[in-house]
Amino acid sequence: MTKRSAPLTFALWLIPLAFLAFFFYQPLIAIFRVVFSERFSQGWALFEWSQVIKPLRFSFLQAILSTLLTLAVGLPAAWLFARFEFPGRQTLRAVSLLPFILPTVVVAAAFNTLIGPQGWINRALMALFNLSAPPLKLFNSLSAILLAHVFYNTSIIIRIVGAAWSRLNPRLEHAARLLGAKPWQAFTKVTLPLLMPSLLSASLLVFLFDFTSFGVVLMLGGPRFSTIEVEIYNQAMNRFNLPVAGLLSLIQLGITLLVTLLQNRVNTPRYGKAALNPERSALSRPAKPWQKTFVVLMVVCLIGLFAVPIFSLITRSFVTLEADRGQRGEAALGFTLRYYRELFHNRSGSIFYVPPIQAIRNSLVYSGVAILIAGSLGTLSAYAMARHARLNRLLEPLFMLPLGASAVTLGLGFLLVFNRAPWVNSSFPIMVPIAHSLIALPFVVRTMLPAVRGIPVSLREASRSLGANPLQVLLRVDLPILLRNLLVSLVFVFTISLGEFGASSFLSNPHAPTIPVAIYRYISQPGALNYGQALAMSSLLLLVCGLGSLLIEKIRLPGEELF
Repeated sequence: MTKRSAPLTFALWLIPLAFLAFFFYQPLIAIFRVVFSERFSQGWALFEWSQVIKPLRFSFLQAILSTLLTLAVGLPAAWLFARFEFPGRQTLRAVSLLPFILPTVVVAAAFNTLIGPQGWINRALMALFNLSAPPLKLFNSLSAILLAHVFYNTSIIIRIVGAAWSRLNPRLEHAARLLGAKPWQAFTKVTLPLLMPSLLSASLLVFLFDFTSFGVVLMLGGPRFSTIEVEIYNQAMNRFNLPVAGLLSLIQLGITLLVTLLQNRVNTPRYGKAALNPERSALSRPAKPWQKTFVVLMVVCLIGLFAVPIFSLITRSFVTLEADRGQRGEAALGFTLRYYRELFHNRSGSIFYVPPIQAIRNSLVYSGVAILIAGSLGTLSAYAMARHARLNRLLEPLFMLPLGASAVTLGLGFLLVFNRAPWVNSSFPIMVPIAHSLIALPFVVRTMLPAVRGIPVSLREASRSLGANPLQVLLRVDLPILLRNLLVSLVFVFTISLGEFGASSFLSNPHAPTIPVAIYRYISQPGALNYGQALAMSSLLLLVCGLGSLLIEKIRLPGEELF
């Protein structure tokens, strides 16, 4: 590191680290104080270790099962996209990204309409076998949680493992076959070891998302199941037991940090360039009968996994259940636009009621602010990390710690520290977009860092030799190269902020809720109108996320992955 580069590297780190120190480390220290402060000693009076052990055990159990099931679906799907060309491949690949960026409340609402007591599957079985009660009892069960997690995280396996698979040199496997190895031997002895870094990295990332699951477990698991995230929410918001909530937050932060560090460590490939193709392997059309069968079965499986819950949610938002006047008193189906029209009205006339259209407006404003914060801080952080400086070894761990923090932990810390003016504002809760920007910041850094590192130094030097000042170099050299990645990262920030639920459930003002908080509020209240409005809002949010998914696939560079 030169004498000139040290101050510049520190200057790039200064603003992001100051932001993290004030809005992350200060709330984290506040959680420590709550756990160990004598002022909150009464919160420990009724403490039992089962309050920690039970949600911790279930968090590990469901995360391990979900990860194994996701691998069982994702690995064949990764091979499908890495090796075969088939009609609709690009569309199916774009659709596979949608579940990952969907808000958890929308995922939960979609599976509610599919496998719930009045879901399409139960209604079909009741009509087919002339039953009076729903035969399928998957809702509020571990099976529903696992199914939603597979739906949510299969895209991670497809992109990380599929990208690595498509870049492997096929000559190595062909050489093993020529030397007498059977197909399964060539896979286990050659392909699998080369895929192991990306496979372990993807598995740990899936485990991390499953372990910190909140909205899916809260809405699909029911009162019987509680992860650490859900238990933190219950202890803080329902039982007002901040010490236990703080202890759970610290335990979860430690575990997620260890998983994050391990994921970053195993992500580095351990093979040379000879194992890679300079470009992605050419896709081939399935020729053999078993290949055609595999492609057809996998396409059907992925359509069923990704498209059916989405289609179920959209169709159910246009359907009303009206009491049929037959002898059995069944619920008849009828097409309606009422749930969408009611988004703009306050039928109850209550001063505490927030029209859904206002929640939509709130989320759009929060997302815009989060884009400005996360986009600027993430780009500065990417520039800082891209520099070869010894200072990075000291500062990167400080920047990495927030990556392991959950949204619920973040919301609890904010609730402890920023519960006073000027941070508490009835007209505009500024802490909501700040929390969203912290959650989205890792995605901006992951997207921008490879692009910043890929800027040719020769272009910058040539522009300087022609008389360009640093600002002109940034605008005329760096920005055109970074533009695609910047747009992708900003779309990610927008969709993440629009659908964030964990921190928003702590921080959003009752009079200014976000869309996910409003959906959870409506779906938790009795009445067909509340349920219908929740489905209509979920469908609109699904549409926005779908457009974001297509935009990301459209503007990203060929061969560029997003995780």
